[in-house]
Amino acid sequence: MLYQIYEMQRSMVEPFADFAQAASKFYNNPHSAFSKVPLAQRMAAGFNLVYRLGKDYEKPEFDLRNVEVDGVDVTIRERVEIDKPFCELRRFKRFSDDPKTLDAMLSQPVVLIVAPLSGHYATLLRDTVQSMLGGHKVYITDWKNARTVPLSEGEFHLDDYVNYVQEFIRYLQGRYGQCHVVSVCQPTVPVLAAVSLMASRGESTPLSMTMMGGPIDARRSPTAVNNLAETRSYDWFKSNVIYEVPKNYPGAGRRVYPGFLQYSGFVAMNPDRHANSHYDYFKDLIKGDEASAEHHRKFYDEYNAVLDMDADYYLETIATVFQEYKLVNGTWNVKNEQGELELVRPQDIKTTALLTVEGELDDISGSGQTRAAHDLCSSIPENAQKHIEVQGAGHYGIFSGSRWRKTVYPQVRDFILSHQPAAATAASAAGHVSSASDDAPVAESLIDDEHAKQPKTGQNSAPAPHKRNNHRARG
Repeated sequence: MLYQIYEMQRSMVEPFADFAQAASKFYNNPHSAFSKVPLAQRMAAGFNLVYRLGKDYEKPEFDLRNVEVDGVDVTIRERVEIDKPFCELRRFKRFSDDPKTLDAMLSQPVVLIVAPLSGHYATLLRDTVQSMLGGHKVYITDWKNARTVPLSEGEFHLDDYVNYVQEFIRYLQGRYGQCHVVSVCQPTVPVLAAVSLMASRGESTPLSMTMMGGPIDARRSPTAVNNLAETRSYDWFKSNVIYEVPKNYPGAGRRVYPGFLQYSGFVAMNPDRHANSHYDYFKDLIKGDEASAEHHRKFYDEYNAVLDMDADYYLETIATVFQEYKLVNGTWNVKNEQGELELVRPQDIKTTALLTVEGELDDISGSGQTRAAHDLCSSIPENAQKHIEVQGAGHYGIFSGSRWRKTVYPQVRDFILSHQPAAATAASAAGHVSSASDDAPVAESLIDDEHAKQPKTGQNSAPAPHKRNNHRARG
């Protein structure tokens, strides 16, 4: 019932939010008589704040139109390469008519960014993507809101997440010969599992994997997130935070961990900080400081936009990562696409370089939790391993903002380049001398861009021998 009550409350607040937005414009418009009354600026600011506190926040856009490559401005086009029921593999394709820039782009490494499925959309990594587009061919996992996925698409488990990652890696390997993987926060665990399983089978593994602020070993320096998972039982989570999607959504009847509960948890971790931020926004509007006000709007447009997670995936993550520590205990068995159980053995990874990144002030993934990956990946040569501790950075600072751009990204870029062999570079660029984009001939680029308007389905994905669930038959 809680989800239904929330929806009812949201529908009741929406008209008041719309009224507050209109009233703010009345008091703020210089052509309006209301703007001439005493305290008009304060009234406009107050109504604007009420509007932003009451409005519904939908999924933001990446909105990346161009980026600089070696000082030259290139155009960005988004396209969906693989469309799975619970995730899209999204490509940021770069176009330029400068021959030198094209040559540079063709030889740059291919990177799969695995975004977290932990309450926020993949657009939270917009800054990460934008930085990496200057020196890489970039793909990202764009996870879907579970409330928009019909029940007919089947269930979604943590095992499915691991299998999705493997499929995306194989797709990039098939297209370019090799790739690198970057995971931020939650996906560090399933990404390590995916690469481990590929190594155990003798498959080609990514050239490198970069893991940033993730709970590889959640026992180390436990945070409030870890403590909540430890102090509550699996049955408690199942009984208290799992609800059915209401009838007004495509995923009606699907059991989910609602995004609004996750958002409440985020805010509850630092309520004073958020209250002060909103009050500062109110004061910025009164002063006419539009730059600071716009910075606030952009941050909270992203922060307040949350998605629902499928219940099976959420509960299995709680048990596997935060309660039973299956990865570090060596007891994690993942069901592959053929329905067979396979033991996750990070010690089988030998040819994939490993970079871990932690923030000194991270209050979500504590110190040492990500670094634990080095202990598990004992077969990776020491000269192919590196750890970065970002001084003064919190959780978001290691993948977004000035510390990411000035401190973290240059080291990530250099690490990836140091493990990008000439053979992989040549394979990536082979046959595309007359390219108008970073990997496709002119004619193909024009055709692909036309098709990019339509969702991509199975024709582009790596083939799988057998399918366990009906939703795997897509993509």
